[in-house]
Amino acid sequence: MVYLRREGALHGMILLPILFVIIYRYVPMTGIVLAFKTYSARLGIWGSPWVGFENFRILFTMPGFLNALRNTVIISIAKIIMGIIVPVIFSLMLNEITATRLKKMIQTIVYLPHFISWIIMAGIIIRMLSQNGIMNQLFNAFGMNPVIFLADRRMFPFIMVITDVWKEFGYGSIVYLAAIAGIDPNLYEAAAIDGAGRWKQTLHVTLPGMIPTIILMTALALGRVLDAGFEQIFNLYSPVVYQTGDILDTFIYRLAFNNSLFSISTAASLIKSVIGCIMVIFSYRLAYKLSGYQIF
Repeated sequence: MVYLRREGALHGMILLPILFVIIYRYVPMTGIVLAFKTYSARLGIWGSPWVGFENFRILFTMPGFLNALRNTVIISIAKIIMGIIVPVIFSLMLNEITATRLKKMIQTIVYLPHFISWIIMAGIIIRMLSQNGIMNQLFNAFGMNPVIFLADRRMFPFIMVITDVWKEFGYGSIVYLAAIAGIDPNLYEAAAIDGAGRWKQTLHVTLPGMIPTIILMTALALGRVLDAGFEQIFNLYSPVVYQTGDILDTFIYRLAFNNSLFSISTAASLIKSVIGCIMVIFSYRLAYKLSGYQIF
């Protein structure tokens, strides 16, 4: 009773988040059974007939599924790689700025896109890359032909990666700036005594000090390897670029809401969830082995 009186308020505070997770995360998991049924609105989820793995067989025979899976992996891995490289380079460059006001101003400018939703960001990108947008106006000024960027199959994946990095690299660099701040200053003093300049100090002190954090962030990102960015691509793609721009999430969305194939879309979502769960377990194991990070 003493424990309840002392800790009761804390348990009360956490009760609503727990209920939220149960209601909106665990209860909907019962819908997984649709992946093994032929859904009928008249019969409902539980009254619909069982078909076993038939939905999975149909799914793998759909020409768009394997293409969406391939695009998802390609775009996601490219985002992971660039999402590590760019913030690391930016944090190293920002760390070299000694003027506090300038440093804070740059941080504010590059962090800002992270807080803008993809709906607004997509509008900005479309305005920039449209036929009469800023980019094509620059091309016209130099006598070049206009390019319809978002309708080019080859360019679309690159645009998705570049715009995603542009939106998130400033916020992602916070982790690496924290890693730099945690490096022992005595190491820099020792390197300076040995005659190392700023470049060599960065190469032999700063980067090695950041490696555990880089390994950790890379390993954790592997758990999201099938999340290529639904909101971004959904707001920017079109049927013209389905061949290289369609990903699992947009493919599943069209199956469910455009074609009303709820059972097949559930089967696709289940495959994505299972692969994602395996990758999360693998990434946490990898993070623990390489950097000593452990979450459970």
